[in-house]
Amino acid sequence: MNRTISLPYLPPYDWPATLAYFGGRAIPGVEVVTGETYARTVFLSGRCGTFSLAPGQGDVLVAAIDHPDPAIVPQILARLRPMFDLDADPVVIAAALSRDPDLARLVAERPGLRVPGAWNGFELAVRAILGQQVSVNAATRLAGRLVSAFGEPLAPERAVAGLTHLFPTPGQLREAEVAATLGMPGARGRAINALAAEAQANPRLFDGGRGLDAAVAALKTLSGIGEWTAQYIALRALREPDALPAADLALLRSLDTGTGRPTSVQLLARAEAWRPWRGYAAMHLWASDAARIAAALPPAARSGPPRPA
Repeated sequence: MNRTISLPYLPPYDWPATLAYFGGRAIPGVEVVTGETYARTVFLSGRCGTFSLAPGQGDVLVAAIDHPDPAIVPQILARLRPMFDLDADPVVIAAALSRDPDLARLVAERPGLRVPGAWNGFELAVRAILGQQVSVNAATRLAGRLVSAFGEPLAPERAVAGLTHLFPTPGQLREAEVAATLGMPGARGRAINALAAEAQANPRLFDGGRGLDAAVAALKTLSGIGEWTAQYIALRALREPDALPAADLALLRSLDTGTGRPTSVQLLARAEAWRPWRGYAAMHLWASDAARIAAALPPAARSGPPRPA
């Protein structure tokens, strides 16, 4: 079954920034970003499929869904709206953040910047653990190796260019030799095993709606998940717009005006004025930091427009 559906949003929408964010973290075999299009594999109703998303005419994104079961279309659409932050009101968010003079400049530079979400909370949490203490590129390579080793391959007739595997399920990772296979610290591999076991036992583990404080507290009870990782998962997977990983180095670096970086405590104090949109403020600060780093590179090292951190 192939179906094309338009998904409206409130403008403005910075699709290039959203696409760059996903593109910099696309899991090999599971996700592909080409041109103006994001695509990935999915497993719903016991069967494999794919979808892609690209800009349409007017204030819409167009989803192209390829799945054997037409009944899953509502499920896919229900995930796509939060994943691509289609229900945000950028005008309201910009007005609130612009009360901070520094953020006002960033918001004006990047109107319509969204908070990229996630297709699956478990997948994002695993990806966050893989990314602890390593670069974004290194984490992406690790995720690709994880998928190749433990993910289910698509049948040849279902696979398309670059989309070859499903992300591993909790059952597939619960007892997997993750650390040995990926050559990563044993503690991190055991954290993924523990996360998989918890996700398998509690299918609602990554459901939203609990509120930020309760969600972060619950996530921090899981092995290998501290404050930063819990806030990051809450922001992207649980769709908590006020989540803020205050100890994030790039956030602190972006607020250095020449007199030194603030501490995470100082950032939290300043961010009180950004509520309830601290997550959007973080996106603007990450984007600003990435642009500043890219601008400092020699021309030969620049591979395109700056991407959000």
